[in-house]
Amino acid sequence: MKKALITLFIATIISLSCIAQNAVDALRYSQLFTGGTARYMAMGGAFGALGGDFTVQSSNPGGLGIYKSSDFSFTPSIHVGSSTSLYNGHTAQDSRTNFAIGNMGYVFTRRLSSRTSQPGFKYIQFAFGLNRLNDYNRRLIMEGENSSNSLLDTYVEFADGIYYQDIEDNRGGMYGFDLYPAWWTFLLDTTINSSTYSSPIPAGGTLQRKTVEQWGSMNEWNFSFGANYNEILYIGMSFNIPWIRYFERSTYSEIDIADTIYDFKQFNVNERLETRGTGFNFKFGFILRPADFIRIGGAVHTPSWFNMRDYWDNYTESEFDNGDYYTQSSPSGYYKYKLTTPMRLQGSIAFLFGKYGLISGEYEYVDYSAAKFRAYDYSFINENNAIQNSYVKGHNFKAGTEWRSGPFSFRAGYAYYNSPYQAGINDGSMNAYSGGIGYKDKFYYIDVAYVYTVSTEDYYFYGTEDIKVNPVVNELKDHRFLVTLGTRF
Repeated sequence: MKKALITLFIATIISLSCIAQNAVDALRYSQLFTGGTARYMAMGGAFGALGGDFTVQSSNPGGLGIYKSSDFSFTPSIHVGSSTSLYNGHTAQDSRTNFAIGNMGYVFTRRLSSRTSQPGFKYIQFAFGLNRLNDYNRRLIMEGENSSNSLLDTYVEFADGIYYQDIEDNRGGMYGFDLYPAWWTFLLDTTINSSTYSSPIPAGGTLQRKTVEQWGSMNEWNFSFGANYNEILYIGMSFNIPWIRYFERSTYSEIDIADTIYDFKQFNVNERLETRGTGFNFKFGFILRPADFIRIGGAVHTPSWFNMRDYWDNYTESEFDNGDYYTQSSPSGYYKYKLTTPMRLQGSIAFLFGKYGLISGEYEYVDYSAAKFRAYDYSFINENNAIQNSYVKGHNFKAGTEWRSGPFSFRAGYAYYNSPYQAGINDGSMNAYSGGIGYKDKFYYIDVAYVYTVSTEDYYFYGTEDIKVNPVVNELKDHRFLVTLGTRF
């Protein structure tokens, strides 16, 4: 069963068709690691029962009801995404650094009654601004020797039985992104007859290398409303417009290391992907304060409905020992489709110790297998089935604490995101550790935070039911440095 699941997963993420959308894309845009203010991040994001922070618009908008004054905040951040890979005994490392805006927003608060003893709504709040939901910046180098098989073996397996002229003349068709470039760079050739193929890969094996550079982000515009009922119940809702910008460039290479009589020297497959999308969702939440020392929160996030568009292309290069060099580009791929990401449920609790400090915790439920692709001209049946069979329900936990001394606050947090994969397919769980310091006077505040996250995932260069390749084990680490500047009035 484990082997069957792994084979299914590889088949969904490595396709020889011209459709680029797959289960990995659905997961990428379904996983959220909200990055907002430095205070929110320093406490592990466990703010669902606390409120009073701009980022709660993207987690529990009921937290807006805590505000009793207007607020403006701005959070620049630096993100360093690093990777260490292990493939067939060989280790490689790389990293990418980028500057980002973690949040920027304004909360307008209005007091409804001057008589504090009067029951009813005391304050209402309107807020709008920006929160970052995910960061895709990373660079990976993965390499190692393989004497068992080659990427070209998957091409041969796919091509066998296809008349060679159907490949040779198919640049704009279903073979245009793989078999066609391989044919015209002499990485694929006929043998005994015109429908049986071979590759020039030497029997002694090759050095396989892949470099991947990813950048972009998911951000969200928030438009929210909150209210405070009698200092006991705080409610809120938000209308949100998330948008996606994801870019990826990669080069997969195989280099002859056998030094045999074969003519082959090396080949490269260079790929480019650009994804853009805009969607919308609604979020509803509350915080209940049954006593001064405890707060209980809950929130519901509807699915996000995205209109997506992908652009992709590749070109293949081959080089031989006799000095011959060939290159062939694919057509430019473009496709518009729709993506629905899963709904989310959150529950939270916080304990407050007067003006001295607090401890908070939060739980989030999300079913990653519920993501779906749709399009007017393609059914996505195989891709949606693969999503259902590859992913599981997510149970994410966050905890945070804050302790005050005069105008200073000292914070720490931890978050755990369980693996989204079916057992036996991959790991993918993530741990996040955070801390920070804040300073606040009557009108102004400044907060700083550092967040360190680590996860491990397997990456497959290629694979079919009959052609197995060992996974690359990638350890992914993120370092985030944030500073929030804010004022209340």
